[in-house]
Amino acid sequence: MLLFKKENKSLASLNYIFCNDKRLLDINQQYLKHDYYTDIITFNLSEDDNKITGEIYISVDRVKENARLLGLSTVSELHRVIFHGALHLCGYKDKTMREKTKMRRKEEYYLSKHLS
Repeated sequence: MLLFKKENKSLASLNYIFCNDKRLLDINQQYLKHDYYTDIITFNLSEDDNKITGEIYISVDRVKENARLLGLSTVSELHRVIFHGALHLCGYKDKTMREKTKMRRKEEYYLSKHLS
């Protein structure tokens, strides 16, 4: 994947698991102790910072709802979320406004490369 190469990371293994809101809420509660719906949860399973191994869980229900609220196609929002999870595996965070802005710029950059 171009993203990992551009971020100077080697991709060993990456699994995307698509599920519904209920399943992702269960994962969020069990592993992160959060009691709310989310569109994505990323687990970095890497033993080496430069050789990425991860699992990314995506709620298709949330992606559809977010796309509707944002006036986007579901496919467009799904692509954004897929890149979002990959960026998390590369070390990007999105807790602060500054981190969110940086993350969004990276998402837009990789989406433009992917769609061109």
